[in-house]
Amino acid sequence: MRTLKLARFSDRCVFVCTFVLLRGISSDNLLTPSPIGAGRDNAQTGKTMPRPATMRKRSPSSARALPSGLVILYEDRDILVASKPAGLLTIATEAEKERTAYFILTDYVRKGYAKSRKRLFIVHRLDRETSGVLVFAKSEEAKRRLQGQWEDTAKTYLAVVHGRCEKSADTITTYLAENRNHVVYSTTDSAKGKLSHTAYKALKRAKDVSLLEVRPLTGRKNQIRVHLAGIGHPIVGDRKYGTGGDTHTRLALHARSIAFRHPFSGQTVAFEAEAPPFFNNLVGDMGK
Repeated sequence: MRTLKLARFSDRCVFVCTFVLLRGISSDNLLTPSPIGAGRDNAQTGKTMPRPATMRKRSPSSARALPSGLVILYEDRDILVASKPAGLLTIATEAEKERTAYFILTDYVRKGYAKSRKRLFIVHRLDRETSGVLVFAKSEEAKRRLQGQWEDTAKTYLAVVHGRCEKSADTITTYLAENRNHVVYSTTDSAKGKLSHTAYKALKRAKDVSLLEVRPLTGRKNQIRVHLAGIGHPIVGDRKYGTGGDTHTRLALHARSIAFRHPFSGQTVAFEAEAPPFFNNLVGDMGK
């Protein structure tokens, strides 16, 4: 396994953690962080501030682990990127207000001071059962810019599915709709559903399970789970869309990486989060 050390530019840029890449996954073109303030639009001149050419490195021990298993991958004045564990909500529900990624990270940026005006803005969500990379904005404008480019944002997931996936790669295309019980399903009726595309390729195939790299080309609710179940390969541990006899305790779906243009510098940044050990338990060494 290889360890990729990321960097920070200024003392005000809190940190970038060191994370472990899965063997066999290229680390080319990964994050080159923007310093705080670099690349921001100058309100008076309309020009963009240049980025400095130097950077400072920080040791792996600087990585920040927060309550409930959250780990911050990167932070600057405009965005915060974290790795969310399975079982943690992204935002609050009627039944759970505080044990959420949003609540915990908001408390972090406020440094525990409830009256602080600092806040985070939701850019996207991960299902409670899904682990992996999650992006927050630190202003309404950063949120608007990130969501405005969301269709061009590259998102990659890892999924372990039931059965040996015979196709090496394919793209699933259906219309997705949601019923009154909040269950998403595929339909051929374009009037009922939204056109959705999910690309996948097989990374490793065993007798009973397959490890897939999945790229959602559209962003519908439960899209990956519904599409993979629809081709006869439900995700391991998916009790909502999977088979009734699945006894696994967690969903084998992980948001592995995300790449997008920084909302102010315009620089392409990319982040990866290591897959949980649960994946290796299912398919063995994922680098082989």
